[in-house]
Amino acid sequence: MPVSPNQGSTGGGDAVTLTGSHFTGTTAVRYGSRQATSFTVVSDTTTDTITPSGHGAVPVSVTTAGGTGIVGTFYYLPPPSFGINPPPAGPLGGGNTVIFTGLGLYTTSEVRFGTQAAVFTVDSDGRLTVTVPAAAAAGPVQVTVTTRGGTASGVTYTYLDSPSITAVTLDSGPVDGGNLVVITGTAFSYTTSVTFDGTPALSFRVASDTEIDAVLPAGELGPADVSITTLGGTTTAADAYTYLGRFAVLGGASVTNSGLSSVTGDLGVSPGVSITGFPPGQVYGSIHNSDAAAAAAHADMITTYNDAVGQIPDASITGDLGGLTLPPGVYSAASSIGLTGTLTLDAQGNRNADWIFQIGSTLTTATASHMLLINGATARNVIWLIGSSATLGTDTDFAGRVLAQTSITVNAGVTVNGQVLAIDGSVTLDTNRITRPW
Repeated sequence: MPVSPNQGSTGGGDAVTLTGSHFTGTTAVRYGSRQATSFTVVSDTTTDTITPSGHGAVPVSVTTAGGTGIVGTFYYLPPPSFGINPPPAGPLGGGNTVIFTGLGLYTTSEVRFGTQAAVFTVDSDGRLTVTVPAAAAAGPVQVTVTTRGGTASGVTYTYLDSPSITAVTLDSGPVDGGNLVVITGTAFSYTTSVTFDGTPALSFRVASDTEIDAVLPAGELGPADVSITTLGGTTTAADAYTYLGRFAVLGGASVTNSGLSSVTGDLGVSPGVSITGFPPGQVYGSIHNSDAAAAAAHADMITTYNDAVGQIPDASITGDLGGLTLPPGVYSAASSIGLTGTLTLDAQGNRNADWIFQIGSTLTTATASHMLLINGATARNVIWLIGSSATLGTDTDFAGRVLAQTSITVNAGVTVNGQVLAIDGSVTLDTNRITRPW
């Protein structure tokens, strides 16, 4: 090639070698009308030059004592311009592919992310496919593209830390989904997906780099992993959310009602087959008489009971719980427990706070006893494990998920913000209001 390279920057300063004949005694080299910034006659057939500034395609001429001749053509290229697609961010380890689109990219010779060179493929004058190199630390770096036309900069790429999950609040809810949870953690910017046991959230909003608000999909009973994927990576919090059942009342042998009881949630029996008293009782949900849904709920009840009863106690309780204020924890009683007056459960600002009461024998509440949930405590996170049977006294206002090995008797006027679940025996209602708290 008589002019090599035959392309360069409009700003000049490129080293170009001219090849021809009779260069000895050269007095001038011109690019178009402009003299070369400098030139050196290497031999009679070779001259090294430095280009002046210029634009477009120009003839390259050499002048000697014998006259002036055109050696070839030099093409001044404008500096490149580009942007990055998808969003200019990715993991610290690199390896992800991004697309540069712009102008003047055909002669690209180098792409750098900060000081790190990237591997790239020139797809066309308007497109590069680039493999992002690794970085030592998270944060923004300048991206540069160098071509024959010059170097383009001014584009920032951000290396991201992998995300992490601190908490899911509230950390339990219905198997039907549709409820809103708040996920807190770090590095949530550029989130691309939120899943619960592999099922995408119905919707999510990145409120900040440390918070995502997500609407739950339907799921299966029990614990679920929560995963967040960002452009910086994926994190999974194992069993961070629990899908709770639809049942408000479930008996192992039977469910019996007297009076105008109101049950919000499903009602059922399994493996027994007896449900009586509906109507006059009303169920704002479905009634399941030893069907597949009831059987599954009964199995889940046993699993929940066994898991909770196996928790290591934080403290022992005896006698009557009336007048106590209890922080979150696992409380164990070797025998029977009573409640007279008010029991206060204080979550201390933690809306995911849990209470498990492991009661070796019976639970009995006196007339007009009451439970008070304060500072973020929720009924869904209170579990009562009754080793035999439970009796809720007249006009008691109770809260939590009551799981009894044998039977549960709910006397007249009792309200339960929770579940009433008997594993082997019967649930007996009398003009009550039972509301599943999710």
